Amino acid sequence: MRDLDLTTLRLFVAVCETGNMARAGEQAHIVGSAISKRLAQLEDQLRTPLLIRRRHGVVPTAAGQTLLEHARGMLDGAARIERDMESYVTGARGQVRVLASISTMAGSLANDVAAFLQMPAHRTIQVDLEERLSPGVVSGVRDGMASVGVCWDAVDLGPLQFLPYRSDHLCIVVPKGHPLATRKSLRFEHTLDYEHVSLPINSAVQVMLQRAAARLGRTLIHRIIVSNFEAALGVVRAGLAIGLVSREVAERQAAADGLRIIPLLESWAERRFVVCFRDAQQLSSAAQLLVEHLVRQADPGSP
Repeated sequence: MRDLDLTTLRLFVAVCETGNMARAGEQAHIVGSAISKRLAQLEDQLRTPLLIRRRHGVVPTAAGQTLLEHARGMLDGAARIERDMESYVTGARGQVRVLASISTMAGSLANDVAAFLQMPAHRTIQVDLEERLSPGVVSGVRDGMASVGVCWDAVDLGPLQFLPYRSDHLCIVVPKGHPLATRKSLRFEHTLDYEHVSLPINSAVQVMLQRAAARLGRTLIHRIIVSNFEAALGVVRAGLAIGLVSREVAERQAAADGLRIIPLLESWAERRFVVCFRDAQQLSSAAQLLVEHLVRQADPGSP
């Protein structure tokens, strides 16, 4: 199969989004008949129908829907390449892509990166941040999708090199009036009689909690699954469940929201984060500067 043409894919996406070749043509400043010819050639190239032509427009077939998802990803990737290269043309001498876990993004990472970029010596460096689950951070850095990752050190880092970053402390957050609200500290097992708001099932922290519950012969009861700690606190505030979140995140809004923060006594409640990369010797100068800056933020006593 010949290489797919980005212009044709861009037109295909426009047709799917507008549902009409004429409207897509107006957006692209090209006549609808030319788009129709390109898309017919694309169908021949892929050997499958991509669009169902109806009286008042078109809709993608099942194959077309699959191609639409891939096409959007390819066009996004092409736009990133163009932007990254443009940064060199306009004088930016460094481009660093960072994948970061939910916890680090909710914590201090954004502020640490902002402080790095505000330094006069770094004014020609651009840093792109993307949030992923910790396993996704590791696989993304390993596969070359980013040069730097920041994640929990409990995840399997495989062949990646890493250096210490910050740490945080997991705690239980409950609304005032909850049966646990008067407790000054808790064992994890004492929370298992109550429904939890949880992070995605395959996130590093959720996997750890499931295993901790299993060791106790118990099951963690999920009532609601959310994507980040801020959303979890909103669920707790509504009284729908209790939450196990980062104390550093919870403290920023617990008082205003009338929530109670209860420390956990388990040793695993203190989490250490790391900055990871494939090979320190192969990092660009901009990435090296960023890594050095982040490592300087490591908590005292970090290994």
